[in-house]
Amino acid sequence: MTRRGRLKRLAAGAAALLTAGWVFGAAPGQAGAAPAAALYTDPAQPLDARVDDLLSRMSLDEKIGQMTQAERGALDSPSDITTYRLGSVLSGGGSTPASNTPQAWADMYDSFQRAALATPLGIPMIYGIDAVHGHNNVRGATIFPHNIGLGAANDPELVQRIGRATAEEVAGTGIDWNFAPCLCVARNDRWGRTYESFGEVPELPTAMTTLITGLQGETLGGPASVLATAKHYLGDGGTTGGVDQGDTRLSEAELRAVHLPPFREAVERGVGSVMISYSSWNGEKLHGHRYLITDLLKGELGFDGFVVSDWAAVDQLDGAPGFTGAEVAAAVNAGIDMVMVPYEYQQFISTLRAEVQAGRVPMARIDDANRRILAKKFELGLFEQPLTDRSYTSTIGSAAHRAIGREAVRKSQVLLKNAGGVLPLDRSARVFVAGKSADDIGNQSGGWTISWQGESGPVTEGTTILEGLREVAGDASRITYHREGHGMDSSYDVAVAVIGETPYAEGHGDRRGSMGLDQEDLNTLSRLRASGVPLVVVLVSGRPLDIAGQLGDWDALLAAWLPGTEGGGVADVLYGDHAPTGTLPVTWMRSASQQPINDGDGKDALFPLGHGLTYSGTDPDPDPDPEPDPDPDPDPDPEPDPDPAAECTADFRVINAWSGGFQAEVTVRNTGSAAISGWQVRWTNPSGVSINSLWNGSHTVSGSAVTVTNAGWNGQLAPSASASFGFTASGSASVPQTTCTTG
Repeated sequence: MTRRGRLKRLAAGAAALLTAGWVFGAAPGQAGAAPAAALYTDPAQPLDARVDDLLSRMSLDEKIGQMTQAERGALDSPSDITTYRLGSVLSGGGSTPASNTPQAWADMYDSFQRAALATPLGIPMIYGIDAVHGHNNVRGATIFPHNIGLGAANDPELVQRIGRATAEEVAGTGIDWNFAPCLCVARNDRWGRTYESFGEVPELPTAMTTLITGLQGETLGGPASVLATAKHYLGDGGTTGGVDQGDTRLSEAELRAVHLPPFREAVERGVGSVMISYSSWNGEKLHGHRYLITDLLKGELGFDGFVVSDWAAVDQLDGAPGFTGAEVAAAVNAGIDMVMVPYEYQQFISTLRAEVQAGRVPMARIDDANRRILAKKFELGLFEQPLTDRSYTSTIGSAAHRAIGREAVRKSQVLLKNAGGVLPLDRSARVFVAGKSADDIGNQSGGWTISWQGESGPVTEGTTILEGLREVAGDASRITYHREGHGMDSSYDVAVAVIGETPYAEGHGDRRGSMGLDQEDLNTLSRLRASGVPLVVVLVSGRPLDIAGQLGDWDALLAAWLPGTEGGGVADVLYGDHAPTGTLPVTWMRSASQQPINDGDGKDALFPLGHGLTYSGTDPDPDPDPEPDPDPDPDPDPEPDPDPAAECTADFRVINAWSGGFQAEVTVRNTGSAAISGWQVRWTNPSGVSINSLWNGSHTVSGSAVTVTNAGWNGQLAPSASASFGFTASGSASVPQTTCTTG
């Protein structure tokens, strides 16, 4: 839809609201009141003109209020929104209305929005929530696989459909701002947020920024358009030791190469907001990092949305409890536009006011923050359609959305071992199912499900893996279940153990020591193995676990990740209705002592990045440590000629330049009709240019001629797919002619 068409639609919505008795602006004569015909209330006016007009009418307190976000549970009453001119309210994990139903959410949202509209200028609030794998705070919503599973599926189009379904469910409760997607690149599986990452290499989260388009639509303000948030900027997946909120100790070149690409792509997709990370970069807290926020994100990348802090994160800048004027000034001057102060919003408002009045925070910075926030509110159509669009309320947990969820589950399954072809299961087989996660919707959904940390048990509505097995088997009498594995004997044809992690989220999920199975899982496996029948292990977890010591006793291993509410998708793969197509988005450790382990670091992995088997065209007895062929063919067939339908291009871009050097990025794209199994890019360096370091590939130099070859994990490209590599160099920046070849 064009902007003109959208404005016409918004104008019609405004007229309808006025007919219903809504009036924007205060009564004549009230301080700061806008006349009924104020320019900013006219959706036919240009966006910038509306922002300018509204900004010119706002007092300092109204501007500071727009920069303040409070937790719904901390409000003394909705009238606090009116009194303090709050620009935003949020629900933290597990912060729900007393009755956790879609209708109650919509009613709560509307009550808060009416309080915002009661302010003199009638500026609507924007409500934020962590809908990170579906509308996961709402009981009955569709819970999709966590991001690590979607990275395994590696299907950007599917992820965009998930974003659209999530947006519809979020919009059905009135909420208009989602703190997703997480674009972190998880480099250490000890990190408790590993499952929030699409993968360990930047290409995966970069590709999955399609979620942003799904959430927002092609442009903001369309049907069920929900503002997306790229988080957590920058480098939170690369902290030393995988410590949550820790320190990412990298050179700027490494930070840019590994952690920046997904955010660059998010900005190019028009993401509306960016959330700053709790973590530090080389000892400096990100929430006070002007270079990364203002110079890099807003300047170099051209981000024109608004930047929001994380939960009470400004209070962490000086390392002492209780935020100070210095912390507030540092964060706002660094470029943070909206500050998430869940509980101390009144103190924050008075503190920021004092810093502005003392001249330590310039009014220009306050006005810039307000311009960014107000622009997104106008673009979303909140001034014209401030209340819940209840036509979407019925989509929450709908059959159509659950079908997308089930598709996502089966595409995310990664078959890691299948000795003797024990999978897929035969429908005539007698199957014994055991394990703590076989019949537990909470375990299979993981953290950020109904509550912040999540919990085991029937926390919401959905299909457990056991229920899915009974459904797909056709004859449920062929399925026997006991959680601990008691009653298993040799009369069964196969045993299926559904084991792994129990729910956790940030902080609580960090694993400093062992990363293996718990004692309950080990006991269950021992009982099943004692029967002598083939053993299939379904691992429900938010990351790779240390299972090398047990793997030899298992006939098959399926990584199910955290599939969410649609456990039938796991059963679809186990019974072969859909062959497994997922591949590892992370390197699977041989032992916890290897952490961090990532592709290309030379460590001996149990399973490499990109590993994944299927039921046809693969080794029937895959082994993560295959023995060398004892009788290799002395005259192997020569390598086939490259597919004539395989073609590629290489787009060379200078990303940054400085006196005596520069940084470049090259995007390789498959422009042919066949898949590419490898690529090379060549160019000639001008005189005086030499490469210092190169990532996401390997290179050779002969004189001035440069050849870059793909890394092990980014050489496979489907038609239209792309990969990228980058480098830093000495000398003057230039853009040479490149050639790309396949094979």
